[in-house]
This record gives sequence, C-alpha cells and structure tokens, in this order.
Amino acid sequence: MCKPDKRFSWRESGGSIQSTDLTGIEKYLGSGLIKGVGPITAKRIVTHFKLDTLDIIENDIGRLIEVPGIAKKRVKMIQTAWETQKAIKDVMLFLQGHGVSTTYAVKIYKQYDNESIETVTQNPYRLATDVYGIGFVTADAIARNLGIGPNSEFRYRAGILHVLSEAAENGHCFLPQPELIEKVVSRLALPDHRIEPEDILALTTDMALDEQLMMQGGPAQFERQFLCYAPPFFHAEQGLANRMNRLLSNPTSVELERVNRWLDRFTEKTGLQLSEQQRQAVVMAAAHRVLSLTGGPGVGKSFTCRTIVALWKAMGKTIALGSPTGRAAQRLSEMTGQEAKTIHRLLEFDPKHMKFKRDSETPIPADAVVVDEASMLDLFLANSLAKAVSPDAHLLFVGDTDQLPSVGPGAVLHDLIASGLIPVVRLSGVFRQAQASAIVSNAHRINSGQFPKLEPVSNTPRTDCLWFNVAEPEQGVQAIRDLITHLIPRLGFDPACDVQVLCPMSRGDVGTRKLNQTLQELINPPAIGKAELVRGGMTLRVGDRILQLKNDYNREVFNGDLGVITAIDVEEQEVSAQFAGREVIYDYADLNEITLAFATTIHKSQGSEYRVVILPVFMQHYMMLSRNLIYTGLTRARELVVLVGDQKAIGLAIQQVKDQERYTLLAHRLANLLAIAV
Repeated sequence: MCKPDKRFSWRESGGSIQSTDLTGIEKYLGSGLIKGVGPITAKRIVTHFKLDTLDIIENDIGRLIEVPGIAKKRVKMIQTAWETQKAIKDVMLFLQGHGVSTTYAVKIYKQYDNESIETVTQNPYRLATDVYGIGFVTADAIARNLGIGPNSEFRYRAGILHVLSEAAENGHCFLPQPELIEKVVSRLALPDHRIEPEDILALTTDMALDEQLMMQGGPAQFERQFLCYAPPFFHAEQGLANRMNRLLSNPTSVELERVNRWLDRFTEKTGLQLSEQQRQAVVMAAAHRVLSLTGGPGVGKSFTCRTIVALWKAMGKTIALGSPTGRAAQRLSEMTGQEAKTIHRLLEFDPKHMKFKRDSETPIPADAVVVDEASMLDLFLANSLAKAVSPDAHLLFVGDTDQLPSVGPGAVLHDLIASGLIPVVRLSGVFRQAQASAIVSNAHRINSGQFPKLEPVSNTPRTDCLWFNVAEPEQGVQAIRDLITHLIPRLGFDPACDVQVLCPMSRGDVGTRKLNQTLQELINPPAIGKAELVRGGMTLRVGDRILQLKNDYNREVFNGDLGVITAIDVEEQEVSAQFAGREVIYDYADLNEITLAFATTIHKSQGSEYRVVILPVFMQHYMMLSRNLIYTGLTRARELVVLVGDQKAIGLAIQQVKDQERYTLLAHRLANLLAIAV
C-alpha cells in the first residue's frame, strides 16, 4: 500500500499563494520578500518551472541550478531567504493586519525573532524605542488596533519617554516636571479621552522609583522645580562633568620659557607671525590639561591649531586628531599634515558588543587629543570621548560657538566655556588674507547684527558672496534651477559634486524635500541603463547624493554623513554607496536610514564645507530663521555662496537672535565642581 506524499504543495495547501497564474507567481517571487530573487531571476525561474515553481522551491530547491544564470551560491542564498520568509510569514500577516508595512515587519522580526508576535501583543510601545523608524505615533496606532486602551499605563509610560525624546530632538537633555506633564497631557489626549495631569504626576514619581526616569531638584533659574531626565541623559551629563573635572584637576608640568623659545624659532623658520591671541593659545595648550580655542572664520583657528600640534610633536607627545564628521576630519588632516579620524572611529566602535572599545579602561593611545568642529559635539559623543581621554593627556577643543549648536542633545562647547572651569582663548582679529573674502566679511557682519554686503547675481561676479533677489518661494525654485543650469557651470563648478543647497527647513516649496526632487531631475536624471528604485515615495538612482539620517554603528556611518549611491542590485535587494572612500551596503529594509542630499538642512551641514553653497532664505521658513542659522549656512561655503530670497527674510533672520536655550545642566554641574575645588 502506497503511503500518501507528505510533501508540502503550494497549490493544495491553502497557503498565501495558490496560483495557476504564472504572472502572479512571478510577481510574488520578485516582490522583494526573498533576498537573491529580483524581477529578472523570478522571470527566469517561472519560465523554467512554470506552475511547479513554488513546489520545487519548497521541496527540491537544489533544482534551481537548472535555471540559466543561477549558480550554486545563489541557490544557497535563495534557500536561506526562503526559510526566513516562511518563518516570518505568520509575523508579517499578523503585523500587516494591524497596519504595519512589510518593511517594518521585517525590521520587527529582525529585532524580536520568533518572539515578535508575543512582544508586540504584550507591549507594542516597545517598538517606539527598539525599532528605528517606528515612533510613538505608529506604536500607539498598533496598540489601538490590538485593543489596548488609551488609559493603559504602558501608553502613559511610553508617552512620557516619547515627550522627553521629542525634547531631545530640540536639543534638550531634560524637561522641568511641570512642562513635561503639560506636554504629555497634550500629546496623549484623544477626542474621546482626557488625560488627568495628576495621573501623569503620580506616574513620573513611580517611574523615578523604578529608575525609568531620573529626577533631581533644579537650580534657582528653574524655581526649584524637579527636572526630569531619561536615565541615559542624566548619567551622560553627570559623567561628562565629573570626567572633565578630573582631567582638569591633574596638573601639568611644563617650562614656559622653553615653550616661548620654541615659538620664536618656529615663527622665524616658517616666516609666519602669530598674533598675541594666537601665541597665548599655543602657550596655554602646553600649560593646561584642557583648552577651548574658539572664534569665527578668518581669525586663524586653523593656523593656531597647526602650531599647537607642531609644539606638542616637538615636546615628544603622541597626538590623536578627531572631528564629529568625515569631511571635517579630512580637513583637519590636511591642515595638520597628520591623520585625523571621525570621533566614532577614534573611539573604535565595536558592533559586536555595541559599544566603543576606547574608554576609561582602554583609553585613546595619545598624549594629546585635538577635537575640531567641537560645536557639533552632543552630550553622548562628548561623554564617550571624555571617558577615553587618558588622565595624563591634553585635550584641545576647537570650534565656533556662534554656529548652530549640535544636532544631538546638549550644548557642550557652549557649556564648557560658560562654566568658567575650562581655559578659553577667543580669537577675534580677521587676517588680511581672509578680509579679501566677502564670505568671511559678511559672516562677521551677520554675527554683529548687520545686513551683509551682497552683490546681485550676474554673469561676471566680482565677489564670492552673491544675492539672487526674488520674493516668492516658487520664484526661488526657478532661480535655483537657473543657477544650477547656467551660472554655476559657467563659473567652472560641477553641480554634481561642487554644489550644496542648504535650507532652513525640510518642508515647503524651498525645503529639502521638494528641492531634492527638483535637483535630482536636474543633476542626476533618469537614463537608459541607470539603475533606480522607488522606496517610501522616494526615487533612488545610481549617482544620487545621499545623507545618513541615524547613527548606524554596524555600517560605521553616522547621522549627517554624505555619500553617493554607486550600485543598486535588485536581485540581492541591496544599495551600495560610497562614504569618504568606503563602500557601505544597505538592505532594502534599511533604506529609511538614508535620504537624498542634493539639498540638506543647514543643521545637517554642520562640520561640512562645500566649494559652492546655495542658500534659500524666504519668509515661508520664518519660524526657523535666525542669525546663527544664516551664519552657519554662509560659512559652509569655501569659494562661492549665493543667497536666494528677499531682503525682508534675510533681514528678519539677522535680527532674530535665537540662542534657543537648551535645557542642560552641564555648565551648572561644572561650575559647582569649580566652586567645591576652590
């Protein structure tokens, strides 16, 4: 008696694909769910096996070797992907039933594996903190689909942390308790559900007891209110203050007479003279454990830094150079003649253990550390750096405090200087060579509240700072098109690699979102043979300039890094890009980490320098316009800047001094340590 065939049959199984339609099978295989099978390979497989395709993949996958163009290596890849796809099928069906896209379903499965359904069912709000791209709003919608009530304690706790996370996006390290409660009540309210402030007040206390929230009494300016931190922010701020204090408490030993004699020989040999301020900075760098060197463009920060590095070398010190971004690190290397790294690479991040290898136990092997573009340092990166600097090392911060503060939380350079604990040299005199640049002179005019001296755009510009005077955003878009198409190439610049458009905001007609579409069509239009794909409403092409949106420690690319797409592989479902000479590969599921970067926000441009900057300034973005915003955008240009907009918007920006004070206690903690030491 014959036994029944127990093999799985897709056409008889009642599974998700029951198709006698070859086109349907082909679309399913080539949909992107199975890595290694793109539309081309799917067509070949279905052409060869026809209606038996899915049964063969399930029961006798080795036969794929029969398909022209499929080698053993690809068969193995398809087999692994097929098994994974089967394993996540139930998870994906469950999540899609609750409004979660395929892309996020894959990311959720990667995070929680076979516990995905259980985790999401028990507490969907975990998604907001565990899975990049799924914020509180999405997690809240999933929770409602699962029947979790609006007064769930899970929801309230997640809402409190979400409000603190939103505050961190605006640079705050904490929120005063009354402000936190007010924002949570507003954020969590629904048309049919009112949140009682007393409930949130009580929950903040409970969360503090559980150490989900850190609370401490505030100084006088906060009227003795409790201040509420997410735990990582509290520990980082406290740790940074203590580490800087310990570093400063370790005295140095140096003969200043020898330093001055060396300086005399150095200037005589190089034929270059140091100003009194610059000379003071060099001497202080030798005499003090920590120094902050600050000043605007053209005041000689680079030359001073180079001289300090030369002195330290003469003293026999080993030196490490770092900067928050790859571009800034490259400039620092060119300036000093010594290798410079991004701070993340200087600290040697270990993806396996998700932490930096360099810390207090294994410090950076250097007697002196230079950090350029220090205004970009956020709280967490600064704390990690401070951990890794040897107690006997020198630490030099170089930056411009008039630029925008860091994209991340905190105002580290500002707070270090404001504390009174860190020695500071402020360079102020603009050197004669720099005075010839309208970019430099206008930066200083803007910084002092004066309207810049701008030359109208013409075919034969006489300065490096131009103005395309248009009143409306729609006209601004056309003006930018004209600049990219005509003037910029005429002046010898390549729009594809020399020009960066910097916007105050991402929204609006002259925001990054719309301008990126316009600029992509101008600079990198579609062409026969040029690979492209559409993901999340965004078209990506080989040759596109892209921006990394989050710190990705596994790929070693970080928030704000710029790259160029070099390949799109629909079979492997991968996008390859070059970042500062390094190849980085993205799975399709991770493409929400990047965006087009023909236009970026001014905030995202910090630490970068471009040959040409186009700067749209319109009243459409009046809420974001400020003096330090325009100042930062202008000073990103090395050879040419073109402001596009009207006089009213530029004037408003210059008059609005938005320091946008951030909630941070770093300066207060440092000042207290100074008072205790005295």
